[in-house]
Amino acid sequence: MSDTSKSTFDPNPPRRNFYGRRHGKTLRQSQKGYLSEDLGELRPRGITVGDNPDRRPIDPAAIFGDDRPIWLEVGFGGGEHMVHMAARYPDIGIIGCEPFINGVAMLLGKIRNAGVTNVSVHPGDARDLMDVLPDASISRAFLNYPDPWPKARHHRRRFVTPEHLIPLARVMKPGAEFRVATDIPDYMRQTLEEVPQAGFDLIGDSPVAWDDWLSTRYEQKALREGRVPHYATFRRKG
Repeated sequence: MSDTSKSTFDPNPPRRNFYGRRHGKTLRQSQKGYLSEDLGELRPRGITVGDNPDRRPIDPAAIFGDDRPIWLEVGFGGGEHMVHMAARYPDIGIIGCEPFINGVAMLLGKIRNAGVTNVSVHPGDARDLMDVLPDASISRAFLNYPDPWPKARHHRRRFVTPEHLIPLARVMKPGAEFRVATDIPDYMRQTLEEVPQAGFDLIGDSPVAWDDWLSTRYEQKALREGRVPHYATFRRKG
């Protein structure tokens, strides 16, 4: 099987449709404060088309000021897993992507409370970030409880499709780990089918979480409602 992830950098990516919510219930005053006071310093530059219309590749080392390993969390939800990882692994940098502004505000509050400094927050589509990251620049990636898009006609909107996975594989280092957690059996089915075709090897498939896992509010909701979490681990091919 050919490695379809070996794509060249596209300086003119197509304009994309975005599916999903960008705003939810009215933000609390404290959350509005986090967005106005904290997001500016934590947001990586050169990601959006507005900031970088020519889609020039960025320098990841400039985000954290050194050449530390960089991890990526796609759709961080309320941010508890991302902050947990940042606190547990202070020598790495974590970039989180989340277009849902309420989730961004929740994350910023958690960052303040935890006092972690090795995080960067892109309040938008992960595809925009992957457009401008250099090849082999990400050392680990997480996809935790993504939007399930349960209707069959919407399965193409899931993250585990070539539109997302091929760019993800391009920006991940050979041997880098990609973790996926979901409580939706059909989402895991698609994950196990699609991710290897994008240039990854399956190295773990289990109902038991990783040793450093932090159960998220989405997982707790799934457990309360009787759904069983599932965890898959992939390694980027060399």
